[in-house]
Amino acid sequence: MTVVNLTSPAFNLTAITRPNILLLEPYRCARDDYKTGVLLDANENAYGPSVYTPDMASSNASSTFIDTDLIAGLNRYPDPHQEDVKQLLCDLRNAPNKEDSAIIPLAPDNLYVGVGSDECIDTVIRCFATPGKDKMLTCPPTYGMYSVAAQVNDVEVVKVNLDLETKGFPVRVDNVMEALANDPSIHLVYLCSPGNPTASLVDPEAVKKILSHPTWNGIVVVDEAYIDFSPVGSSMAPLVNLYDNLIVMQTLSKAFGMAGIRLGVSFASSAVARILNNVKAPYNISSLTSTLALKALSPSGLSNMDKNIDAIVSQRARLLQELPKIPGVGNFIGGEASNFLLVQILDKPGGVPCTATALKLYETLAGTKGVVIRFRGKEPGCVGSLRITVGTEEENTILLDKMKETLSEIYRSNM
Repeated sequence: MTVVNLTSPAFNLTAITRPNILLLEPYRCARDDYKTGVLLDANENAYGPSVYTPDMASSNASSTFIDTDLIAGLNRYPDPHQEDVKQLLCDLRNAPNKEDSAIIPLAPDNLYVGVGSDECIDTVIRCFATPGKDKMLTCPPTYGMYSVAAQVNDVEVVKVNLDLETKGFPVRVDNVMEALANDPSIHLVYLCSPGNPTASLVDPEAVKKILSHPTWNGIVVVDEAYIDFSPVGSSMAPLVNLYDNLIVMQTLSKAFGMAGIRLGVSFASSAVARILNNVKAPYNISSLTSTLALKALSPSGLSNMDKNIDAIVSQRARLLQELPKIPGVGNFIGGEASNFLLVQILDKPGGVPCTATALKLYETLAGTKGVVIRFRGKEPGCVGSLRITVGTEEENTILLDKMKETLSEIYRSNM
């Protein structure tokens, strides 16, 4: 059979594609390489959705979990404003500051909600950085989508590394301040707190110093995707009514265990939030997503989330204690404020951090042992490092056993 190509001979895909898109190195997500096994690589919540309880696995609970009225209403467009969801998010973040008269309570007009934090990241860049002209600043090692979103929007990234010599990777505030003073084309600063892959909280005083820069006209974005694994009151979201140039991003993907519904949140001053909402697609959040978000933010949903967080924090403490007992496991070089840990792998027991050994361990665990973690050895300051998501008790037992077994095999093969 002869296939006739009817495309116009004048069509040239390369010529009509933006050059920065042609050069784009796509962000690789955790599921690109491995989809089965003990999945401890994507910082998902291994305990499941906070709207799900074990009794739903029996009887007819699962079949009645989603309202039949909602299914019948799927021929209608969803609520474009998500006021109910926004109010519950405000209630959640206002709670730790109820007695603080200096904090103006968050309200729905302080929020923009997007299809995951990634849409929030992109929307901010589209609003506040002109393609081919303006720049944004990041502090590696950090979340890779900041740079990908910048490149998609033809926005140059200025990189000021975190302090790579100090445990926890603190922000080098003076270096950031200097970069902003010297380059007025930098319109955005992206900070991750807790950091990914560092698992460390950013010092709020460091953020406040940047926000108060005497000559820089721009916005600081603090990405708090993992904030609920940190001590209560760690979120900077309540400060957006104090700093007009602050945006705080959060998500239901991590502590809430709702990664599948794709709901990201940006807290900002009402003026900034209005701009973000002005550019969004009119119905970007689906009815199913908002209904499940309401369940997750309900008293029962928050109670389930708290129980899951307690379990994760307990298992995090277990990994902090047990991983160093494995010959060849080195130091934890990040913090302890998230649902993952950043740990170095050594070239031999008692040796030095080794990226080649870490990569071999990662590949062997995923390829033949059924345990998937994340290799981070090529990022600044992360020589020989693996990022390990905290799993369930059973998953962590498998992880510890397989890591010990595999490292022993690697070292024997090197002899």
